Amino acid sequence: MKWRRLWQPRSGMFWLMIVFNVLSSLCAWALRTLPLTDGAKLVLALVALMNVGFGLLAAWQLLRSEPPG
Repeated sequence: MKWRRLWQPRSGMFWLMIVFNVLSSLCAWALRTLPLTDGAKLVLALVALMNVGFGLLAAWQLLRSEPPG
């Protein structure tokens, strides 16, 4: 597998990977800075972990596929 396959800005999967990574970063930021209840922290942590998982799946798909064009 070649790491340059991750850089495919013409692919929708590339942009999904970017969005999932940004969302998980925003969730982590919110968990550290905002005064949240324990339930809200739990939900936000689960959303952040799901975003990380989906971002990894998108990256795996990009690594397995041939770059377009």
